Amino acid sequence: MLHREGKATIFLSLVVLSALNGLVFWLAPNLAWLQNLILFGSVVLLVIVLQFFRNPTIQINANDNFVLSPADGKVVVIEEVEEPEFFQGKRLQISVFMSPFNVHVNRHPVSGFVKYFKYHPGKYLVAWHPKSSTENERTTTVIERPNGVQILYRQIAGAMARRIVWYIKEGQPAKQGGEMGFIKFGSRVDVFLPLDAKVKVELNQVVKGARSVLAEIA
Repeated sequence: MLHREGKATIFLSLVVLSALNGLVFWLAPNLAWLQNLILFGSVVLLVIVLQFFRNPTIQINANDNFVLSPADGKVVVIEEVEEPEFFQGKRLQISVFMSPFNVHVNRHPVSGFVKYFKYHPGKYLVAWHPKSSTENERTTTVIERPNGVQILYRQIAGAMARRIVWYIKEGQPAKQGGEMGFIKFGSRVDVFLPLDAKVKVELNQVVKGARSVLAEIA
């Protein structure tokens, strides 16, 4: 199944690639090797675009004590940091990097309601850059669980990601594993947890959105 965010990009890709192949067949009707090369490259590019916007059906690993990964990708940060925007204090940060080959649907790591949401325009540093969390284009979402514990997560655009999409606003309920947004073409999601959270992943571990457990919390 393809994600709705890919409709315009896929359509545009089909139009451009079809026009390119038509132009080559018209300008070089006797160069079969060139026609085949352009056709092969077009098919490869289209497959890459289609796989980027895939949205497979998943079985959500729901549990009130779990903080699930908000995205498919690889764990690139596990450390205690100062979170200046909302908590203004120390939190445990776990970051998941999404390559262009990962599913790019972003999901709520916990259930509750949206306590805080803000979009920040910014730079497009590579997603693993230490300053990308505070200087890149990004969104910040805080989910307050029924017991009052607050979890912050942040969509971060990378060097290739030039559009962040979100489907939430303050005051809305959030369901663990439910879609909250999408980031196009390589990006990262940071999750900020209480310091007493029990981390269940390791650096460079591959994780799956709404299925892999990042941490356990009270």
